[in-house]
Amino acid sequence: MTADRFEAIRAALEADLANVQRQLAEHGFSDDGASVTVEVDEGFADSAAATTERAEAIALADQLGSHRNEVVNALARIADGTYGKCERCGNEIPFERLEALPTATLCVACKQQAG
Repeated sequence: MTADRFEAIRAALEADLANVQRQLAEHGFSDDGASVTVEVDEGFADSAAATTERAEAIALADQLGSHRNEVVNALARIADGTYGKCERCGNEIPFERLEALPTATLCVACKQQAG
């Protein structure tokens, strides 16, 4: 992978991380770097509405937190020189796959085997 292409992916990952962290903050989720905490207003008169809102908030927080962790891990692989190598077989992950899915950890063949 050429340095320019590699740099473009790193920059995209950093922008994605900033975006995810902004979304977490906008939705009022506290982010300690390892997990996301959800706080909802317990003053609702309708407990069903409160439960629904809490479930939706937890699902969103989990999704954003999971994506944030994938991006952080990809940036760590860039830093330690293992980015672009399949975690299962050790082969190079095609640049086109990394460009489409910068957080990919498996080559196409291994991903197909994994399901």
